Amino acid sequence: MENRKQEEKEEKRVALQTPRGEVSIQGPVSTHLIEKCTFHHELANFRPPPRQKEALIFIAGLPEGMVYTALYGGSIIGYTTFHRPHKFSRWSRHPRILELGTIEVAPEWRRYGVGKKLLEVSFANPSLEEYVVITTEFSRHWDLRGSCLSVWQYQKMLTKLFGTVGMQQVHTDDPSILEHPANVLMVRFGKNTGARDRLLFAELQFEKEGSEARAVRVT
Repeated sequence: MENRKQEEKEEKRVALQTPRGEVSIQGPVSTHLIEKCTFHHELANFRPPPRQKEALIFIAGLPEGMVYTALYGGSIIGYTTFHRPHKFSRWSRHPRILELGTIEVAPEWRRYGVGKKLLEVSFANPSLEEYVVITTEFSRHWDLRGSCLSVWQYQKMLTKLFGTVGMQQVHTDDPSILEHPANVLMVRFGKNTGARDRLLFAELQFEKEGSEARAVRVT
Protein backbone atom coordinates (compact mmCIF):
# COMPACT_ATOMS: atom_id res chain seq x y z
CA MET A 1 0.00 0.00 0.00
CA GLU A 2 2.86 2.37 0.88
CA ASN A 3 4.53 1.71 -2.47
CA ARG A 4 1.30 2.51 -4.25
CA LYS A 5 1.03 5.83 -2.39
CA GLN A 6 4.55 6.70 -3.48
CA GLU A 7 3.74 5.88 -7.09
CA GLU A 8 0.59 8.03 -6.96
CA LYS A 9 2.59 11.05 -5.75
CA GLU A 10 5.15 10.67 -8.53
CA GLU A 11 6.02 12.40 -10.89
CA LYS A 12 6.48 15.19 -13.40
CA ARG A 13 9.79 15.61 -15.20
CA VAL A 14 11.06 18.70 -16.98
CA ALA A 15 14.46 19.08 -18.63
CA LEU A 16 16.31 22.30 -17.87
CA GLN A 17 19.15 23.17 -20.22
CA THR A 18 22.07 24.93 -18.50
CA PRO A 19 25.64 25.83 -19.56
CA ARG A 20 26.80 22.94 -17.35
CA GLY A 21 24.49 20.38 -18.94
CA GLU A 22 20.91 19.14 -18.72
CA VAL A 23 19.24 19.12 -15.31
CA SER A 24 16.14 17.02 -14.69
CA ILE A 25 13.55 18.71 -12.48
CA GLN A 26 11.14 16.12 -11.17
CA GLY A 27 8.65 15.28 -8.50
CA PRO A 28 6.99 14.62 -6.23
CA VAL A 29 9.70 11.96 -6.02
CA SER A 30 9.58 8.71 -4.08
CA THR A 31 11.72 7.82 -1.09
CA HIS A 32 13.35 5.18 -3.32
CA LEU A 33 14.59 7.74 -5.83
CA ILE A 34 16.15 9.88 -3.10
CA GLU A 35 17.79 6.84 -1.50
CA LYS A 36 19.46 5.71 -4.72
CA CYS A 37 20.76 9.16 -5.72
CA THR A 38 23.96 10.72 -4.45
CA PHE A 39 23.56 14.02 -2.63
CA HIS A 40 25.68 17.03 -3.59
CA HIS A 41 28.24 17.71 -0.87
CA GLU A 42 27.54 21.47 -0.90
CA LEU A 43 23.84 21.09 -0.01
CA ALA A 44 24.64 21.95 3.59
CA ASN A 45 22.71 25.15 4.24
CA PHE A 46 20.30 23.61 6.77
CA ARG A 47 22.19 20.59 8.10
CA PRO A 48 25.07 18.32 7.01
CA PRO A 49 24.35 16.71 3.62
CA PRO A 50 23.83 13.12 4.90
CA ARG A 51 21.30 14.36 7.45
CA GLN A 52 19.58 16.57 4.89
CA LYS A 53 19.21 13.59 2.58
CA GLU A 54 17.63 11.66 5.45
CA ALA A 55 15.24 14.58 6.01
CA LEU A 56 14.17 14.49 2.35
CA ILE A 57 13.52 10.76 2.56
CA PHE A 58 11.39 11.32 5.66
CA ILE A 59 9.36 14.15 4.07
CA ALA A 60 8.81 12.18 0.84
CA GLY A 61 7.27 9.40 2.91
CA LEU A 62 4.75 11.62 4.72
CA PRO A 63 1.08 11.44 3.59
CA GLU A 64 1.09 15.11 2.58
CA GLY A 65 4.83 15.42 2.07
CA MET A 66 6.30 16.22 -1.33
CA VAL A 67 9.90 16.55 -2.47
CA TYR A 68 10.97 17.93 -5.85
CA THR A 69 14.55 17.37 -6.95
CA ALA A 70 16.97 18.81 -9.47
CA LEU A 71 19.10 15.94 -10.78
CA TYR A 72 22.31 16.06 -12.75
CA GLY A 73 23.20 12.52 -13.70
CA GLY A 74 22.48 10.53 -10.56
CA SER A 75 23.17 13.41 -8.18
CA ILE A 76 20.69 15.65 -6.38
CA ILE A 77 21.99 19.18 -6.91
CA GLY A 78 18.89 21.01 -5.66
CA TYR A 79 15.51 20.37 -4.06
CA THR A 80 12.41 21.86 -2.56
CA THR A 81 10.03 20.36 0.00
CA PHE A 82 6.39 20.65 1.05
CA HIS A 83 4.89 19.31 4.26
CA ARG A 84 2.42 20.08 6.99
CA PRO A 85 3.62 22.70 9.53
CA HIS A 86 5.30 21.47 12.71
CA LYS A 87 2.72 20.40 15.27
CA PHE A 88 3.86 23.08 17.74
CA SER A 89 3.56 25.84 15.13
CA ARG A 90 0.48 28.08 15.12
CA TRP A 91 0.08 27.29 11.43
CA SER A 92 -0.57 23.62 12.17
CA ARG A 93 -3.99 24.63 13.51
CA HIS A 94 -5.09 25.39 9.96
CA PRO A 95 -6.27 22.14 8.34
CA ARG A 96 -5.36 23.21 4.81
CA ILE A 97 -1.96 24.83 5.24
CA LEU A 98 1.00 23.23 3.54
CA GLU A 99 4.45 24.64 4.21
CA LEU A 100 7.09 25.11 1.56
CA GLY A 101 9.76 24.01 3.98
CA THR A 102 13.05 24.41 2.17
CA ILE A 103 14.54 25.21 -1.19
CA GLU A 104 18.25 24.79 -1.78
CA VAL A 105 20.54 24.66 -4.80
CA ALA A 106 24.22 23.71 -4.63
CA PRO A 107 26.37 26.87 -4.99
CA GLU A 108 28.03 25.76 -8.25
CA TRP A 109 24.58 25.30 -9.82
CA ARG A 110 23.13 28.67 -8.85
CA ARG A 111 22.33 31.42 -11.37
CA TYR A 112 21.16 28.85 -13.93
CA GLY A 113 17.47 29.09 -13.05
CA VAL A 114 17.37 25.80 -11.11
CA GLY A 115 15.54 27.22 -8.09
CA LYS A 116 13.00 29.03 -10.24
CA LYS A 117 12.33 25.87 -12.28
CA LEU A 118 11.94 23.79 -9.11
CA LEU A 119 9.21 26.17 -7.95
CA GLU A 120 7.58 26.33 -11.38
CA VAL A 121 7.32 22.54 -11.67
CA SER A 122 6.16 21.99 -8.10
CA PHE A 123 3.45 24.67 -8.24
CA ALA A 124 2.15 23.17 -11.48
CA ASN A 125 0.95 20.25 -9.34
CA PRO A 126 -2.88 20.57 -9.17
CA SER A 127 -2.91 19.26 -5.59
CA LEU A 128 -1.40 22.55 -4.37
CA GLU A 129 -4.58 24.33 -5.45
CA GLU A 130 -6.28 22.64 -2.47
CA TYR A 131 -3.96 24.30 0.04
CA VAL A 132 -2.91 27.57 1.57
CA VAL A 133 0.84 27.32 0.93
CA ILE A 134 3.14 29.29 3.22
CA THR A 135 6.87 29.73 3.50
CA THR A 136 8.64 31.11 6.58
CA GLU A 137 12.03 32.42 5.53
CA PHE A 138 14.59 33.02 8.29
CA SER A 139 17.68 35.13 7.67
CA ARG A 140 19.83 32.80 9.79
CA HIS A 141 19.61 30.22 6.99
CA TRP A 142 20.59 32.57 4.17
CA ASP A 143 23.91 32.11 2.42
CA LEU A 144 25.00 35.74 2.64
CA ARG A 145 28.70 34.96 2.32
CA GLY A 146 28.36 32.67 -0.70
CA SER A 147 25.91 34.98 -2.48
CA CYS A 148 27.83 38.20 -1.66
CA LEU A 149 24.45 39.81 -0.88
CA SER A 150 23.40 41.88 2.11
CA VAL A 151 20.58 40.52 4.24
CA TRP A 152 18.15 42.94 2.60
CA GLN A 153 19.33 42.09 -0.91
CA TYR A 154 18.92 38.40 -0.11
CA GLN A 155 15.42 39.03 1.23
CA LYS A 156 14.51 40.90 -1.97
CA MET A 157 15.91 38.06 -4.08
CA LEU A 158 13.83 35.48 -2.18
CA THR A 159 10.58 37.44 -2.29
CA LYS A 160 11.05 37.97 -6.02
CA LEU A 161 11.74 34.24 -6.52
CA PHE A 162 8.68 33.11 -4.56
CA GLY A 163 6.63 35.80 -6.25
CA THR A 164 7.12 34.01 -9.58
CA VAL A 165 4.68 31.32 -8.35
CA GLY A 166 2.16 33.75 -6.86
CA MET A 167 3.35 33.92 -3.26
CA GLN A 168 2.92 37.24 -1.44
CA GLN A 169 4.70 38.65 1.59
CA VAL A 170 2.38 39.32 4.56
CA HIS A 171 2.68 40.62 8.12
CA THR A 172 2.34 38.47 11.24
CA ASP A 173 3.03 38.61 14.96
CA ASP A 174 4.55 35.11 14.91
CA PRO A 175 7.57 35.45 17.26
CA SER A 176 9.78 33.30 15.01
CA ILE A 177 9.28 35.80 12.18
CA LEU A 178 9.65 38.85 14.41
CA GLU A 179 12.98 37.72 15.87
CA HIS A 180 14.76 39.40 12.92
CA PRO A 181 13.41 42.29 10.79
CA ALA A 182 14.50 40.60 7.56
CA ASN A 183 12.55 37.39 8.21
CA VAL A 184 9.64 36.83 5.86
CA LEU A 185 6.27 35.10 5.84
CA MET A 186 4.80 34.52 2.38
CA VAL A 187 1.52 32.91 1.35
CA ARG A 188 -0.31 31.62 -1.70
CA PHE A 189 -3.99 30.67 -1.61
CA GLY A 190 -4.79 27.75 -3.90
CA LYS A 191 -7.62 28.21 -6.39
CA ASN A 192 -9.78 25.70 -4.54
CA THR A 193 -9.44 27.31 -1.11
CA GLY A 194 -12.34 29.40 0.13
CA ALA A 195 -13.25 32.40 2.26
CA ARG A 196 -13.19 30.31 5.44
CA ASP A 197 -9.61 29.21 4.71
CA ARG A 198 -8.56 32.84 4.23
CA LEU A 199 -10.32 33.96 7.40
CA LEU A 200 -8.69 31.26 9.52
CA PHE A 201 -5.31 32.16 8.06
CA ALA A 202 -5.88 35.83 8.94
CA GLU A 203 -6.79 34.84 12.51
CA LEU A 204 -3.54 32.90 12.81
CA GLN A 205 -1.50 35.81 11.44
CA PHE A 206 -2.23 37.94 14.52
CA GLU A 207 -2.85 36.25 17.84
CA LYS A 208 -1.47 38.71 20.38
CA GLU A 209 -3.82 41.16 22.07
CA GLY A 210 -3.57 44.54 20.41
CA SER A 211 -1.96 43.16 17.26
CA GLU A 212 -3.13 44.25 13.85
CA ALA A 213 -6.42 42.52 13.16
CA ARG A 214 -6.14 42.03 9.44
CA ALA A 215 -3.69 40.79 6.86
CA VAL A 216 -1.69 43.52 5.14
CA ARG A 217 0.50 42.92 2.16
CA VAL A 218 4.01 44.33 2.41
CA THR A 219 4.74 46.60 -0.55
